[in-house]
Amino acid sequence: MKTIIESITEEVRKAFLQKGYEEKFGMVTLSNRPDLCQYQCNGALAAAKQYKTAPIKIAQEIVTVLQADPKFQEITAIMPGFINITLSGEFFADYLNQMRKAERFGCVKEEDPKTIVIDYGGPNIAKPLHVGHMRSAIIGESMKRLLRFMGNNVIGDAHLGDWGTQMGLIIAELKRRNPSLVYFDENYEGEYPKEAPFTISGLEEIYPTASEYSKANPEFREEAKLITFQLQNGHRGYTAIWNHMQEVSVSDLKKIYKTLNVSFDLWKKESDAQPYIPDMIQYFKENNYTRISEGALVVDVKEDTDTKEIPPCMILKTDGATLYNTTDLATIVERMKLFTPDRIIYIVDKRQELYFETVFRCARKTKLVKEDTQLDFIGFGTMNGKDGKPFKTREGGVMRLESLIKSVTDEVYRKIMENRSMEESEANEVAAKVGLAALKYGDLSNLVSKDYIFDVDRFISFEGDTGPYILYTIVRIKSILSKYQELKKDTLREGIILPAQADSEKALMLEVTKFNEMIYTAYKETAPHRVCAYIYDLANAFNTFYHDTKIITEEDVNKQTSWISLITLVQNILLTCIDLLGIEAPERM
Repeated sequence: MKTIIESITEEVRKAFLQKGYEEKFGMVTLSNRPDLCQYQCNGALAAAKQYKTAPIKIAQEIVTVLQADPKFQEITAIMPGFINITLSGEFFADYLNQMRKAERFGCVKEEDPKTIVIDYGGPNIAKPLHVGHMRSAIIGESMKRLLRFMGNNVIGDAHLGDWGTQMGLIIAELKRRNPSLVYFDENYEGEYPKEAPFTISGLEEIYPTASEYSKANPEFREEAKLITFQLQNGHRGYTAIWNHMQEVSVSDLKKIYKTLNVSFDLWKKESDAQPYIPDMIQYFKENNYTRISEGALVVDVKEDTDTKEIPPCMILKTDGATLYNTTDLATIVERMKLFTPDRIIYIVDKRQELYFETVFRCARKTKLVKEDTQLDFIGFGTMNGKDGKPFKTREGGVMRLESLIKSVTDEVYRKIMENRSMEESEANEVAAKVGLAALKYGDLSNLVSKDYIFDVDRFISFEGDTGPYILYTIVRIKSILSKYQELKKDTLREGIILPAQADSEKALMLEVTKFNEMIYTAYKETAPHRVCAYIYDLANAFNTFYHDTKIITEEDVNKQTSWISLITLVQNILLTCIDLLGIEAPERM
């Protein structure tokens, strides 16, 4: 199904051709003066330069051709050469009726669907999720859903951090506390215990303690390095502890991500890429991609056209140890082997842009990916407190993500209980959904790359551009439909949407028709904030219509069923959009 702008543009382009002009001048856009018209075409201004004719003359010629078309309620040529377009109520009603019947409201899937790996979340083994992990998780989840909605095969990967010195530090600290554990007995040959010798809370306490202790105790730091080396070379006991760490951590991570309504298709780890590293390095050397620089093995990625300094991509340190660069390149090798993706997207803090640019350049130069494989870095800004600095707890520490979710949910719960009569169990369920909507919408409504201020009072407000306001609108529509069904259960019938009569009804219809155009734009730009902006405008248009219209008490059956069909369509579009954001609506609020 064509978008409404595509339908109009097609007609206007035909008119340009008919009058002897190139059809490219017939592009139609939404009006930037909605008080004057709904759509506009400015092509006559550009055509005037090419055809050495006054733009108003060209605009008038086009209008003459199109005036008889029943699609247009009004089409006029305005000085110096604008074409202002207002569509007929019949055309809008017909378009909306087509949207109601079409799969996905007529939104056409990608003609050439791609296999896309999206790397988001980025949690670490043995470390709690903090507020810094939130943006990657919810932005990545929304982008995954949007890309999948358009028909692509999308694979979401959490890509766990489970490799490196931090593992050695944890094991060394565990050994310092309890050296009698069987994992540290070099002569032990039996099966290791199935139960981990620590809980998630204990594990999360061990790492910062070990890190701090190592700063003042160099011999402990050296032992941790040795343990790391032995672990990476297959030490049985250390490997068993490491496996326990993964099991305990992933189990806890999955619970928190579930609370956040975020899911992953893969829980791949940095360690999964390690087997690919030796062959990859050998391949680099054999094909003369590498050189030695001050004892380190590097790949030069700087190009002649660069205007800024681009460092080489280091593959091995002077002591032969690998780096994040090495692991990330090996992960690309693994992904190409397992999935042959057309595109790999990384949702990471924008401060990592230079790092990923060097890794991507290295992957391309060394032909780890096909020429047409897209490697995209989508960098997000920071979530800041009201002081404009990165969000912290009142004590100045980094807040756990679990604590942030709970604090917002508790505030919503308090607000619900103050203003409404609701059972405690239902209030808790509603608060969980509304609190999550407040958090997610508060984040996703911003341009991904921009920093934003976390303001819980504004985010949980039931008025304004907020998640709770969107949910309240959906619940309001659900309530109307429920009342209608209860009153009309004996005569309930499918109605068609009739041409609008009141201005608020016309405005609502116009917003509904923008859905497909918005989805294509959000998809093309991988921009969840486009979805947020659309549903806010749609919710506003519905609420204005609601206040102007007595839907339940309307005596004209045709009018009433038309309105019911219209608001049902609005509800379904809103539900589809919030699902793309990873938000769920309660039955009532």
